[in-house]
Amino acid sequence: MALVLNEDQQLLKDSAQAFCQENAPISMLRRLRDSKDAEGFDRDLWQQMVALGWSGMAIPETYGGFAFGYGGLGVVLEETGHTLVSSPLIPTVLLGATLINELGNEAQKEALLPRIVAGELLLALALDEHQVHAPTRIATTARATGAGFVLDGSKLFVLDGHVADQLIVVARSAGAADSRDGISVFLVPADTVGVTITRTWMVDSRNSATVVLQNVEVPASALLGEVGSGYAGLEKSLDIARIGLAAEMLGSMEETFARILDYLKQREQFGVLIGSFQGLQHRAATMYSEIELCKSVVRAALAALDDPAATASEIARFASLAKAKLSEVAALVSNEGIQMHGGIGMTDEFDIGFFLKRARVAQQFLGDELYHRDRYAALSGF
Repeated sequence: MALVLNEDQQLLKDSAQAFCQENAPISMLRRLRDSKDAEGFDRDLWQQMVALGWSGMAIPETYGGFAFGYGGLGVVLEETGHTLVSSPLIPTVLLGATLINELGNEAQKEALLPRIVAGELLLALALDEHQVHAPTRIATTARATGAGFVLDGSKLFVLDGHVADQLIVVARSAGAADSRDGISVFLVPADTVGVTITRTWMVDSRNSATVVLQNVEVPASALLGEVGSGYAGLEKSLDIARIGLAAEMLGSMEETFARILDYLKQREQFGVLIGSFQGLQHRAATMYSEIELCKSVVRAALAALDDPAATASEIARFASLAKAKLSEVAALVSNEGIQMHGGIGMTDEFDIGFFLKRARVAQQFLGDELYHRDRYAALSGF
């Protein structure tokens, strides 16, 4: 398993890096935050990303995609992490398109995936119902009727929920409250009667929402996969998203570390550069070593996603390994980013605080370090 980028991936990385630095610097995120932008992302920028083919990276060519694989999408996500780009890449492409590809029937794929590639459709996954990630702890109900289903329940932290054209709702059609059995997945247009979406202002300036479903009627064609058997496809899709998120986190911590080094080379104390202090050098060496480990973990996990021989169990272990390790190191590097900048690191004048805030949200999204350490142990038979 290669732990380095191939030639095509390196070219893609260079292209994505140049695009993000030139068109989506952190000043754009600052502007979106300060103006309390109604959408929370720049639609013109998103269309430019669509034109570059980013929306179709991991979508099969049969449905208008470019079949570059999750390795390619991971490279792009890593570069967006460097400038903290707010876009539909994670909710619509990484989560939404993956779920449709894993669970959807042929008619659903033909109808939806080309629209995602064209940038015409925004999706949001409505999954979690608690303050912590618990994908089996589903209380939202799906009651079968003659014409389809009726959904009732509420969802928290729905990424891009307030701008989504359609919600992908995870509901329980049977089974106990924390069982993998009886989970079903539905496509629900955001403007369906009975759906209430309230935007949540997140500390990292990204988009999130609370979704309430009250007696929401959907047709049988809204079901993704089989009734009560959606968890296997959901879990695989979540694992793919966890690895993609880890790639974005890698980019963010790489950028944070680069900014730390720049500051150590510029800031003087007692008449000398603080980068000459041995204690700070030791801390920088620790960060460098940990980031290199993270890079290997992410590269291996992305390679597994594109390996036809990789099993769902192997991908699950890679996903939890990547999310646990990246969450751990994201906390370390973001903390050091603030501390090594001293008092000015706490001010909004410097961009370093944006990386800390993004790290904290990314650490929790789709399961934190403790969740994935426990899951990895269980998957490994402990």
